Amino acid sequence: MSDEKKYTTPKDSHYARLRRAHRDNQSKGEPRRRNRPALPGTAAPEGLVRLYGLHTVRAAMDNPKRKIRSMFITRNAAQRMELGDPAALPFPVEMVEPKAIDLLTGTDAVHQGVLIEAEPLRPKSLAALGDTPLVLVLDQVTDPHNVGAIMRSAVAFGAGALITTARHSPEESGVLAKAASGALEHIDHIEVRNLAAAIEELHGLGFFTAGLDSEGPAILEETLQGERIALVLGSEGKGLRQKTRETVKALARLDMPGAIRSLNVSNATAVALYVARRTLSGA
Repeated sequence: MSDEKKYTTPKDSHYARLRRAHRDNQSKGEPRRRNRPALPGTAAPEGLVRLYGLHTVRAAMDNPKRKIRSMFITRNAAQRMELGDPAALPFPVEMVEPKAIDLLTGTDAVHQGVLIEAEPLRPKSLAALGDTPLVLVLDQVTDPHNVGAIMRSAVAFGAGALITTARHSPEESGVLAKAASGALEHIDHIEVRNLAAAIEELHGLGFFTAGLDSEGPAILEETLQGERIALVLGSEGKGLRQKTRETVKALARLDMPGAIRSLNVSNATAVALYVARRTLSGA
């Protein structure tokens, strides 16, 4: 009986109230249509972020630094995650229908039946950078899908940190975390105010900084050197800012002999990380 009660949605629960509000809005508007437009999500409670998706939520649960405040999950997702007894978890768990999570994330989000509300991870300062030989630096890359995908590649290739500016960078969000597929919990996020000054500081720490530029004077494989490498990537369209271009040790391009000479920034990052990892290993 206790488990059944845990898995029900009380009449006064957060999601029950959202359902009632949604039904009220529908009754005041146009009749329900078979192919109705996608619905937007709702804002997370103040001071919290909503993270969703099986891999994202599992990684957050396994991260001792992540403070989870609540979970909302479908029966199917609970089985897929092998959740066990939800009462044993250190935060409240509410069993809901998929549509209830849709009301929070929006109907376009692929939440896979699970969502958590958690405190965001706090970015670190450059002084917290450890002895990693490989870092990524983003110069105003603002698309959360791209940043999430970049984090995923960074973790896959063993980069120790992702450095971004305090402004013109996406905040932690469900969209970013879903694109990262759990990588958000596995890489240090370092936030700086002045990117050029941070790059100079990386030079002082022994990093060779290479800015990716489709018109760079040499290919990346022939440019990278040293025992510590920082790859610097610019935003879609604009690329690296002029100050950044003037501060890095070298500008380099990916060797692409095909008709298309540029890649999406997240794809370019994955290729550059592979090249950098081979350079560091002496391959």
